[in-house]
Amino acid sequence: MPGPLAGVRVLELATVVLGPWACQILGDLGADVVKVEPPTGDSNRQVGPSRSPGMGALFLNCNRNKRGIVLDLTRPEGRAAALRLAARSDVLVHNHRPAALGRLGLEYESVRAVNPGIVYCGTYGYGRSGPYRDRPAYDDSIQAAAGLTMLQAGALGVPRYVPTIMADKTTALAVVSSVCAALFHRARTGEGQEIEVPMFETLVWFVMAEHLWGETFEPAEGPVGYTRLLSEERRPLRTADGYLAVLPYLDEHWRSFCAVTGRSDLLAQERFRSLPSRLAHIDDLYRALTGVMATRSTAEWMAALEPAGVPAVPLRRLEDLIEDEHLCATGFWSLAEHPTEGRVRLPAHPSRFSATPADVRRLAPRLGEHTREVLAEAGLAADEIDALLEGGAARQL
Repeated sequence: MPGPLAGVRVLELATVVLGPWACQILGDLGADVVKVEPPTGDSNRQVGPSRSPGMGALFLNCNRNKRGIVLDLTRPEGRAAALRLAARSDVLVHNHRPAALGRLGLEYESVRAVNPGIVYCGTYGYGRSGPYRDRPAYDDSIQAAAGLTMLQAGALGVPRYVPTIMADKTTALAVVSSVCAALFHRARTGEGQEIEVPMFETLVWFVMAEHLWGETFEPAEGPVGYTRLLSEERRPLRTADGYLAVLPYLDEHWRSFCAVTGRSDLLAQERFRSLPSRLAHIDDLYRALTGVMATRSTAEWMAALEPAGVPAVPLRRLEDLIEDEHLCATGFWSLAEHPTEGRVRLPAHPSRFSATPADVRRLAPRLGEHTREVLAEAGLAADEIDALLEGGAARQL
């Protein structure tokens, strides 16, 4: 069965992670995604383990469900071909700086001139109306700018980057939701539009949902920062033989936890009596939990806490996830044969649709694999495509 975005064509002018991962999600949902790369290819082709040049692991994990073409957009004939593609697309996603795209002649106004109904999504480091608009933006720099690294300092003592590409992937999800919302608007009104999804503002929006805290009010009713999350004691708790993530958060959790552990003395303490009072004494609470959890093994605690409904999860390493029983049972992992890379492991799209399931129809393309095919679909004659290829403005594998 086709996915929910079947029939939608997406033109991707993006590299690295943010734009490509967003477009991969759109592809998982059924869209026909055409990825346009420069002659040198997406830089992510060189990142991670690989079995052949230009097919690194990170590229494979951000570019499935796409057809790949090569166009040199710095050349007039390459730009003209891109506009031909845009004229037949529903969505264009790019992560170029606005000034750079303007120099290429592929800014919104130029694309709208050939396709008034297009949903045109640009994702940048910083919003174009602010003073940071020309700053370079990478995941590390956006984590720092948005306060995420200093949040780590509260728990770890020193600022640290979150060891995942947090800014890129959070913004990619915002790109997907924004594009889908704009497509819904177009379906009702016929009106296309330009969307701007900046990394900095998106990550601040993400971080401050809980951490705006006292500054939610004007005048402020306290400082910024959700106190429980900023506790230096907030960490996985050591058991007799490992670690456990345990959180008796709600009042019913706390009552069950105290009953299972035999710690009626903790339940009787006024400072732990309710959720607000536990949050007000969060460091004391975590220290009390630390002492309790060290008395039994991880398996013993899971056998006691899980039936009692107390949230508790053993810690997993990344390598443990490959064989995780739940992920295997739900079909999250699958194996596929790539035409050049051999057998590869694929994570499934996490959302389940009863009528229009997401799926994997294509594996990541080789550089320029579909150039001739896609340009022909855009209406270019064979001699026009030959001229682009012979002149170096396009490339076919």
